[in-house]
Amino acid sequence: MTDRRYDMDWLRIIAFALLILYHVGMFYVTWDWHVKSSSASDTIEPLMMLTNPWRLTLLFFVSGIATRFMADKMSALKFTGARMGRLWPPLLLAMFVIVPPQSYYEIVEAVQAMGPAQATQYAGAVDNFYVRYATGSGNWCDADGCLATPTYNHMWFVAYLIIYSLVLVPLLPLLRRIPKAVSVLIAGPFLILTPWLIMAALRITLFPIFGESHDFRDDWYLHAHYFGVFLFGVAIAKNDVFFQRCMNWRWAALAIALASWAVLILYSNAHPDGVTPPDWLRNVMRAVRQLDAWCAIIAAIGFAHKHLRNADGPVRRLLTVAIFPFYLIHQTIIVVAGFYLDDINLPLAIEAPLLIGTTALGCWLFFELGRRVPVLRVWIGLPSKLPTDRAKPNAPAIAEGVS
Repeated sequence: MTDRRYDMDWLRIIAFALLILYHVGMFYVTWDWHVKSSSASDTIEPLMMLTNPWRLTLLFFVSGIATRFMADKMSALKFTGARMGRLWPPLLLAMFVIVPPQSYYEIVEAVQAMGPAQATQYAGAVDNFYVRYATGSGNWCDADGCLATPTYNHMWFVAYLIIYSLVLVPLLPLLRRIPKAVSVLIAGPFLILTPWLIMAALRITLFPIFGESHDFRDDWYLHAHYFGVFLFGVAIAKNDVFFQRCMNWRWAALAIALASWAVLILYSNAHPDGVTPPDWLRNVMRAVRQLDAWCAIIAAIGFAHKHLRNADGPVRRLLTVAIFPFYLIHQTIIVVAGFYLDDINLPLAIEAPLLIGTTALGCWLFFELGRRVPVLRVWIGLPSKLPTDRAKPNAPAIAEGVS
């Protein structure tokens, strides 16, 4: 048992940072996204696939750990109030202030990509934009469907955390009692096998039916997957045996994850868009993808526990607080900056680092403004006042940020 999880603080910081870089990458790959670079290609897609299977699963797992530390400090009623007070304001700010520019430039770019006749038809697409966005009356539709607004875009992660936190409350007494049983199920090689088999079964059975929509109303595959991982994080948060096992298995897990990633790349290259593999092969690759995901998570936890469990200091304390505001604002910066940088036609070797630097600077300025203006703090996921126990050496590290 421990009340300090500096390793999980660092893992959360790293996972969010990778997510921000991933979204910069989405501007440059061929996959569908809000806006696209005119230089988009498949060049960095294998690198993107290196984190694609596991980055969000890791975030939900770490969020479960953070939630357990928070829940153990207060009653169920206070926990619910504290959780909703920290998650709802950023979500509302995102939906009505931060996300609208993403939808605006998505529409503008879509109109620009149309032929002259169609572009004339949609000439007034963004007239009176914000009112139409906020009231859901935009009627922004194309052959692929309609843009529903207001929307939360990248903040779906927070919307799902709200739902999972509410469902968690009545389950907490049970989850506090099951770590020993869970520990038996993940002893030895079952640390890899048991979670992987569950994740693979969900992917094979539910994903073909529901896909991944990020619409909380019908996203049943992701709910089963992410809520399960979240609950596992809650249950195992204070079981040091689990973290020790991850540390012991870190190199083997890393090797399996990299091998699985290589298989997925070969499969992707052998079956480009328009080439449909047989169902049995698709199911095998779904299982391989989940093996990649879980082994990458074990490796990440293991290396963090080995090297970062005692790594406290001002940098950790600052980034633990800052990383959620970074996440809150980053995608809008990428969309807006990417849209205008693409018009300048800079060489890609200059444009991409400039976009990364602009995103980092914008995230930092947003955080600095939000934390220094008391009325804004709660809206960016920070407590309305600085914690009085912030400087105490025994304060639980994992409880400082929103997760």
